[in-house]
Amino acid sequence: MSSTGSAQERLYQDLARALLDELASGKYPVGARLPAERELAVRYNVSRPTVREAIIALEVQGLVEVRVGSGAYVVRLPGGDDMPGFNVTAFELTEARLLVEGETAALAATQITDEEIAELEELLHAIARENLDPAGSDKADHSFHVAIARATRNNAMIEIVERLWNQRYTSPEASLLHEKARTANIKPVVDEHTAVLEALKRHDPSAARAAMRAHLSAVLESLLFATEERAVAEARRAVQAKRDRYARATA
Repeated sequence: MSSTGSAQERLYQDLARALLDELASGKYPVGARLPAERELAVRYNVSRPTVREAIIALEVQGLVEVRVGSGAYVVRLPGGDDMPGFNVTAFELTEARLLVEGETAALAATQITDEEIAELEELLHAIARENLDPAGSDKADHSFHVAIARATRNNAMIEIVERLWNQRYTSPEASLLHEKARTANIKPVVDEHTAVLEALKRHDPSAARAAMRAHLSAVLESLLFATEERAVAEARRAVQAKRDRYARATA
């Protein structure tokens, strides 16, 4: 595996694919322990942090379980729906959501009922509560966006929005970057969701579209920030590795 140029940025995905193929082939049955980080790093000529991210990618898909102090164990074997998520980045996904959910909000504004508005108000309170949780759950945020899709009465739009959210969880790259954002304390902004809800209350399609697009544009910005933080962390690791190597050479 090459570790130069732009390939370095998604090297862990190449390793995750290779491990997924090995799981699919039956090399590691359910209950089996994957090789240790060091062994995988040597076998695939990658760094241990790259191995760690590849394992996290498989964990996100529900394929392995990481047990502290013990290693990664296979909990299920991959099926046909597991591979497609590897091809979607967090930025591609959020860009698609910006295009789709803007129009979803506009259509919902013309159809939404008082009962659905009340549901969104409850979910808005739930988002605020989740933001206080260090674990950073996004269950209420997910439910808020899907509830807006349901308010369109358009089954195709509902399915598209649900699929986009599902890809957020099944795409290793998207899941990891959103996790980086949560680690950096970047959480759903209640004010942005409130603006969407207020436009829906007024049954104003243009305002609902604009508010949703503004919200998802802000999500894109938060992902850019998380990407910068990740790049800085990787650069620091690389510098420290060089220092360690030079220290050993001069000892």
